[in-house]
Amino acid sequence: MQFGVRWFSLVVLLLSACSSTPTSSYAPKLGQMGKDVMWLPTRDELVTQMLTVAQVSPDDEVVDLGAGDGKIAIAAARQFGARAWGIEYNKDLAALAQRNAEKAGVAGRVRIVQGDIFKEDFSRASVVTLYLLEELNEQLRPTLLGMRPGTRVVSNTFGMGDWEPDQVIRVGSNTGYFWKVPAQVAGRWTVHGLDRRGPVLLALTQRHQRVGGTLTGGPALGHPTQPLLGARIDGADLHFSFVKEDGQLQAVQVRVQGGTMTGEWVGPYGMLEGPPEVVKVSAQRLGN
Repeated sequence: MQFGVRWFSLVVLLLSACSSTPTSSYAPKLGQMGKDVMWLPTRDELVTQMLTVAQVSPDDEVVDLGAGDGKIAIAAARQFGARAWGIEYNKDLAALAQRNAEKAGVAGRVRIVQGDIFKEDFSRASVVTLYLLEELNEQLRPTLLGMRPGTRVVSNTFGMGDWEPDQVIRVGSNTGYFWKVPAQVAGRWTVHGLDRRGPVLLALTQRHQRVGGTLTGGPALGHPTQPLLGARIDGADLHFSFVKEDGQLQAVQVRVQGGTMTGEWVGPYGMLEGPPEVVKVSAQRLGN
């Protein structure tokens, strides 16, 4: 009877060892298929350059969509001091990535979750990294564009359809793309500060980070309506110039916060006695 108990215990131990071995020794194969894409790791040099272009710092929360073996999240923590997490659909890869973070000594700043990138909430991240097919990027695009203005997005190899990148990253034969999520400014705004005699109307059109529009006001602006010059949006910062009635170019920079803008206009630059005049500017979005 005692022999039988010992034999049974030995069998249990062997079965336990066999069941745990595949998990702890799991090694992914290049090109293995996942939920939507195959697994191909990003090259170390491109990882570093992508995170460098995104200006990752210890103040950032980085999320890697499709984390694979955890390489990007680990690099964000180890090389740039950021807090990072990854979303990986394959449970074995997710477990491997977490073990890799522990081996790299950054488990305190890196976590890998097994989940679906289209279901997990990563809206608090300040930097998003991804290596997905372009059609998947386009499916994610509305979510990314809805994130906090100024959120940085970097992708290995694949773009975002007609959301053109702010910068193309090239490392040898590898390519990455960088975007900064723009504030949504399309519409009409009442602006105070551009004409001391009263508000003026700013009408903006927008396609992602590309912005155009017109300024309509009184005599101080020189023309009833004039096109904006050099309009651009950089995250939450809107820049444009206009011409006053005296022919001088004035440069405007405002920070967009929902339905309001605050900032200043400066000008003109050139042969002046003393620094250029700086005037505070504010704006409110008009209802449709």
